[in-house]
Amino acid sequence: MTYRGATFALTITSFLSLPAVGLAAVSVEEAEKLGNELTCVGAERAGNEAGTIPEFTGKYLGEVPGWDITPHTGEHPVDPYADEEPILTITASNASEHADKLSAGQLAMFEKYPDTWKMHIYPGHRDFRYPDFVCERAMWNAKNAKLEEDGMGVDGLGHNPFPIPKNAMEVLWNHQLPFRGWTEESRRDFASVGADGDIGWGRTHAVCLAPSNDPEVMPYTSDGISAYCRNESMMPVRSRGRTSMNHEPYNYESGSRIAWTYNPGTRRVRLAPGYGYDQTLTGTNGNMTIDDERLFNGGPDRYNWELIGKQEMYIPANGFKVNSDEVTYDELLTPNHVNPEFIRYELRRVWVIEATLKETSRHLYGKRRLFLDEDIWSAVMADNYDTRGNLWKHNIVNYYYHPDMSAWQAGAGFYHDLTNGEYVGSNLINERRTAHIINKGDWKPSDFTPDRLRAQGR
Repeated sequence: MTYRGATFALTITSFLSLPAVGLAAVSVEEAEKLGNELTCVGAERAGNEAGTIPEFTGKYLGEVPGWDITPHTGEHPVDPYADEEPILTITASNASEHADKLSAGQLAMFEKYPDTWKMHIYPGHRDFRYPDFVCERAMWNAKNAKLEEDGMGVDGLGHNPFPIPKNAMEVLWNHQLPFRGWTEESRRDFASVGADGDIGWGRTHAVCLAPSNDPEVMPYTSDGISAYCRNESMMPVRSRGRTSMNHEPYNYESGSRIAWTYNPGTRRVRLAPGYGYDQTLTGTNGNMTIDDERLFNGGPDRYNWELIGKQEMYIPANGFKVNSDEVTYDELLTPNHVNPEFIRYELRRVWVIEATLKETSRHLYGKRRLFLDEDIWSAVMADNYDTRGNLWKHNIVNYYYHPDMSAWQAGAGFYHDLTNGEYVGSNLINERRTAHIINKGDWKPSDFTPDRLRAQGR
């Protein structure tokens, strides 16, 4: 695997000699655990005592066995574990025996769908690692990065800001800024599946640029913008051509998320005030909020955040199969919930944080609990509650390791409404000609201006 930045080692060596940014997040001695008893981004390297969570091997960098990838062409993933069989299947009849490793939302799925919902548990694998420059940035951040504006921002290098977190906001920023693709383009399907199995379809063409993950340029949060994205609706027909574009800040207090919308009917670009939060996500027929994508995104200001801790749980992991082009939508999108035959669960360690809506704020969700895989720092599961305290949604995102970025790609997400039996399948690429086109490098900040948005729509 090669990277755009052949001289990166010199760049970071020079940068490491700069004065520290404020007070160190952890001591030098604690930071030295990274790459030793901890992985370079902060996960526990060892397995658990029972042997049910394996040791981190990181034996593959920029490759997936069996996936002979042509770089940056949008190939669909190939499952390196396709021949494995489950070591355990959890159903409604035995879920209580495993309740200590299941979330409230998972248990609610068994209660609501006792005849059809199940979880296949597979052997654990922790086989893929990040490039060295990701590790070097994480080490620098561990010693120097800090929160700003009561957690509304972060001061440090662009990703993995707190590999040894001490509070909920540090964990949240690890989710907000994991190392992932630098550029991405995708045509994604969204399926709003009714309780009777009827499907309302949406499709978007999304392009994103994340300077925070550029392997050639040292990303620093003082630069202001961590990511640019443009999202054009292709389906349904009534919203075709409608496009949103946003600039994502490193600090939501001093540099709030800025967004614009293009309306093909008027051919006008308008600033979208208050973009994000619980506004409807394009392509989902009103069944997902903007900040549902990746289970949470955007400003954290409407919630009080609490670190619940770290625990062992059964979570979606190594989700190559569910994102494969060998799986059809007819097979995947069954009534009431995603077809459980295509979801791979493993026992893993997760960080758990909880967000409670502030009395002075408004949102559809009164409480959200996020579960972050310790190896990738992304939330893979969320349980969302309404403002009356009732469990409302159980959501999962299936990540897979992508050779084009030597990191974890957010794949198919499933957002289950526990009240009405409906759900959304989001970010689906199974039947698209290409999957996510990662790190092709053909986008720049000037492609994400209001003028460019207007020109694109003509």
